[in-house]
Amino acid sequence: MILNVKNTNTKSNTKILKCLQYTGFSELQKYAAGGACLSTARLDGKTVLITGANTGIGKETALDLASRGARVILACRDVAKGEESAAEICTQVGGAQVEVRELDLADTCSIRAFAQRFLREVNHLDILINNAGVMMCPYMKTVDGFEMQLGVNHLGHFLLTYLLIGLLKRSAPARVVVVSSLAHYFGWIRFHDLHSQGSYNSGLAYCQSKLANILFTRELARRLKGSNVTVNSVHPGSVRSELTRHSATMSLLFALFSAFLKTAREGAQTSIYCATAEELHSISGTHFSDCAPASVAPQGRCEETARRLWDVSCELLGIEWD
Repeated sequence: MILNVKNTNTKSNTKILKCLQYTGFSELQKYAAGGACLSTARLDGKTVLITGANTGIGKETALDLASRGARVILACRDVAKGEESAAEICTQVGGAQVEVRELDLADTCSIRAFAQRFLREVNHLDILINNAGVMMCPYMKTVDGFEMQLGVNHLGHFLLTYLLIGLLKRSAPARVVVVSSLAHYFGWIRFHDLHSQGSYNSGLAYCQSKLANILFTRELARRLKGSNVTVNSVHPGSVRSELTRHSATMSLLFALFSAFLKTAREGAQTSIYCATAEELHSISGTHFSDCAPASVAPQGRCEETARRLWDVSCELLGIEWD
């Protein structure tokens, strides 16, 4: 049922809302909200880096981890917006340690400059959360010529993690959290046309990038065995956010079903869980949703595809990562 929120008949709307509540509407909302992170772990003395933390679930994740005593670094393309978010967090959390640093995941030069400064000024990194992303944008390319969604969602974070992996290992036990999506189920790695130059469908390109997140997580976990650095991926759920701004259809659907979408705080719960839960200290290569292990599409469990994507990613970025 869709409510006409512009209806000025207050009594009518009140009756409808009461009817919906009586018939289980509130229970449906609670179900849609998903699981909550119950961990009370403190992060005093820990350093956390979160990409895209100036809005949405990234910002809510930063707020929660700052409240646990962590030093939280927000890596944002829009520094001004990042500073606003940091100020809001500091207002809500007394004594919060929050910093903002510029990072454009659509530009490998920016990623390298960020990492160089980070390694020079930060002596340990306990939690890396690869959160930033773009969704269903019109066809465009990154500074380096990669299709934007693959470039930002996968390749940008691949390079960032590569540049910081040494510090993560020296800081062990450490964790990497990769924000993926249920959309990976509908994705395929199109090795013959990774950058969608032959044809472009914004939805399929997004799904490909989210599948790449899953495959990256699994392969990185395999390579990190014995290092005491874990890496897990998460599906945050369907969240009210700015990600749908490029798609009129998705924006309309999200508006129509907004009552059943997660808030940013609810969407951040699984990222927070994977970053803090004590019981996950040795769990790696697993996909989570609603603070619990979740299934992965068959194409996301293919080791051959994961290794091939790893090699292709290294080649595209001009790096060697054994």
